[in-house]
Amino acid sequence: MAEPAASPVPGSGTAAFFDLDNTIIRGASAFHLAVGLRRRGFFGAWDLVTFAFHQSRYLLFGEDLRQIEQVRSRALSIVAGRSVAEIAAIGEQIWDEVLSLRIFPGTQELLTEHLAAGDQVWIITASPVEIGELIGRRLGVTGALGTVAEHVDGFYTGRMIGDMLHGQAKARAVQRLAVEQGLDLARCYAYGDSTNDVPILSSVGHPVAINPDGRLRRHARAVGWPVREFRGRRRAAARRSIHAASFAGVAWMAGLVLRSVRRALRG
Repeated sequence: MAEPAASPVPGSGTAAFFDLDNTIIRGASAFHLAVGLRRRGFFGAWDLVTFAFHQSRYLLFGEDLRQIEQVRSRALSIVAGRSVAEIAAIGEQIWDEVLSLRIFPGTQELLTEHLAAGDQVWIITASPVEIGELIGRRLGVTGALGTVAEHVDGFYTGRMIGDMLHGQAKARAVQRLAVEQGLDLARCYAYGDSTNDVPILSSVGHPVAINPDGRLRRHARAVGWPVREFRGRRRAAARRSIHAASFAGVAWMAGLVLRSVRRALRG
């Protein structure tokens, strides 16, 4: 089960729950961590091509639970045997290099407004809890819940504790948090981008779809939920640019793999 990143904070009985990927951070935060780990020699170029492929599909079509499970399993195997302190230090560097530049300004304004109003603000993500905690600290939020990788004596085992924090698991985590923190969910807010966020959005009195995928946009329209779009005024053009950049990145990394293979064959 995911653990909070910060100690309970007395508040107004109201909280705002933010999904992370494509709600606070453009794209998948775990992908950017993977890029940083690749640069530091944690795994091969082919793994990065695979991660980039999943990232491009995510930007094109939204979340896919089966793909998320595949990426999660590979990521757990990559960090097995590595120290928690080492991964945390790399995460801090990647925040400075990449993640801090990919925060949606509109979402950051919402975070600031909730904090100024005295609300608790929590990041609820299927990404590793360490990523949620890191971004939460940098943004000054109350805490974070995320998927937990097991570690023993300061080293990752390659196994996961509990379920991946996704879909219904997010809603259950928020319900437990409400009991622990004395929150009235009818007064709380939730923000998400994917149809997989419908359970957590449905758990609160004030659900908001941010940068929604097609399925969530249709659902929000059907049930009357507000929609906020922070990907730019010309959303369609921006989306095409993102897709082009994603595919260009995949092609670039595939080229790296091919060049590596050629060099190996020549050797």
